[in-house]
Amino acid sequence: MSAAEANPCVLLVEANEELAHNVSNDLRESGYIPLVATTIDAGMEEVRNRQPALIVVNRMLAGESGLDLCQQLRSQGDRTPMLLLMARDNLDDRVACIESGADDYFLKPYRSEEFLALVSAYLQPSENGVEQLVFGELTLNVTNRQAMRGSRMIDLTMKEFELLKYLMEHPREVLTREQILENVWGYNFMGESNVIEVYIRYLRLKIDADGEKRLIQTVRGVGYVLRDT
Repeated sequence: MSAAEANPCVLLVEANEELAHNVSNDLRESGYIPLVATTIDAGMEEVRNRQPALIVVNRMLAGESGLDLCQQLRSQGDRTPMLLLMARDNLDDRVACIESGADDYFLKPYRSEEFLALVSAYLQPSENGVEQLVFGELTLNVTNRQAMRGSRMIDLTMKEFELLKYLMEHPREVLTREQILENVWGYNFMGESNVIEVYIRYLRLKIDADGEKRLIQTVRGVGYVLRDT
């Protein structure tokens, strides 16, 4: 089903009137229903009332931080995909993005074609007919997006889920950074970025808890591999 057929709602939390107008127009022309809020409180109200399919929030709001909205929603168990609009691309910002519970970020200045490609990547329906992936004691339910290691439930953001899914679809196969970027992110990053390393780090913290054997291993100079030896 296309975005235009499904007409999913996309909530934009943005205080800049011009940017909000441009983004809303682009979303509407692409078949989405744009919702706009200018503050965190207004954004939370829209989430409660409209239950958007995707949330886009500017990290820097007027006197507020978009990170707070992400943290509040995740603490309440809300798993709606969330994207941060950010002006800077450095390690501290990427770590803050992940720790807030956001799934991904878009680096300003705003470029409509790249932004809409990212939105589409999160809202397009899955074409994978496999309902469950298993690697040793690690299980990933593709239908309900639940991950487990043994009897332990693993809480993943959408981007962490997609990264683990790609690794589990290619067990014991060394995957390059380029392969991961293309197949998990689905768009080109501007300049150098160690976003994969940051996400791998946090994925390992969730998967390899309590001294469990590390399953995601680094192949120096190449990429990563999912294996149990």
